[in-house]
Amino acid sequence: MPLPTMLETPEQAEAAFYEAISRADVEAVMALWADEEDIVCIHPGAPRLVGHASIRAAWESIFEQGGVQIRPVQVHVTQNTMTAVHNIIEEVHRTVSRQQDIHILATNVYMKTSAGWRLVTHHASVVPGEAPADIPVSALLH
Repeated sequence: MPLPTMLETPEQAEAAFYEAISRADVEAVMALWADEEDIVCIHPGAPRLVGHASIRAAWESIFEQGGVQIRPVQVHVTQNTMTAVHNIIEEVHRTVSRQQDIHILATNVYMKTSAGWRLVTHHASVVPGEAPADIPVSALLH
């Protein structure tokens, strides 16, 4: 899927991100990141990566075994005019030598740029145990 000339919403950027991951398309994944040197990516159990070169190398390594099917569920969004934070539970399905299904907690941070919405941070970690139940925001007390 070619990248639209202008990603008009963070949701468009996020859909393109997961679609590119499913195709193991490193060029498309990297096109979704902001043109900033301080972009950050943290994969589950891995060190923090800062900048395009280290992030690209990590995705290339992940894609050596093909694409990863990720279904974002339980999305919680906080947004203003220039930034959007998506906290997600990702249902990940990957077949390598055997079927592997896991749940990942992920936070994707998008920034509105002159080229549209772009990713500035992707931070993911493995959910301990079962995926948490979806809790309506109105049920939380602070």
